[in-house]
Amino acid sequence: MVGYTAPLTLRQDNHEVEVKLAVPDLLFLEDRIQKTGAACIGRVFEQNVIFDTPDLTFRSSGRLLRLRTETPAKSEIAPAGRCSQVLTAKAPPRRDSAKRGRSELQRKYKDRLEFEAVLSPSPNWPRILSGLGFVPSFRYEKYRTVFRLPGVHLDLDETPAGTFLELEGDPASIDRTARSLGYWPRDYIRLTYWELYAADCLRRGVRPTNMVFDT
Repeated sequence: MVGYTAPLTLRQDNHEVEVKLAVPDLLFLEDRIQKTGAACIGRVFEQNVIFDTPDLTFRSSGRLLRLRTETPAKSEIAPAGRCSQVLTAKAPPRRDSAKRGRSELQRKYKDRLEFEAVLSPSPNWPRILSGLGFVPSFRYEKYRTVFRLPGVHLDLDETPAGTFLELEGDPASIDRTARSLGYWPRDYIRLTYWELYAADCLRRGVRPTNMVFDT
């Protein structure tokens, strides 16, 4: 029998509005971010596992169930972050919110509902989720350096498929921050990491498996 002894910490459900930006020059962008005065929270190594039903119902309906494990990983510009394990569920916005303004928001930004539970770190969580009938459908790894500005979160992700900056916050703050870093709305990417990885595999002529670093 698999069990756990520590309680969960539930985060308030959140309406997630974000974009990704491709980063061709990591050192240059790090310098630009520092010049904005953004506070650097820390850097972690993320191991993410996407769970789904056996017939991939979540992926086909735009939903997501993810188990994320973070371990400290400092860099030259960032202190080491904290150990953490988080279970995240994402879903499309509710139908009653799909008015004209919401539709325009979804065309420009990635717009989803997000629910998170901070877990007591344990190697048992994958077994618990599997015991509930979910199966791992995709694994991906990245180094994430977290920055914060008023109204927006900046997450700089180094992945096997390239480096990306995620901006999350209200639309005005996202646009303002993107412009300060030299980006414009035409640069906004709304794809998931699975979609970015699959596109990268297609360009390289290889079959998608898991987006993990070579060991």
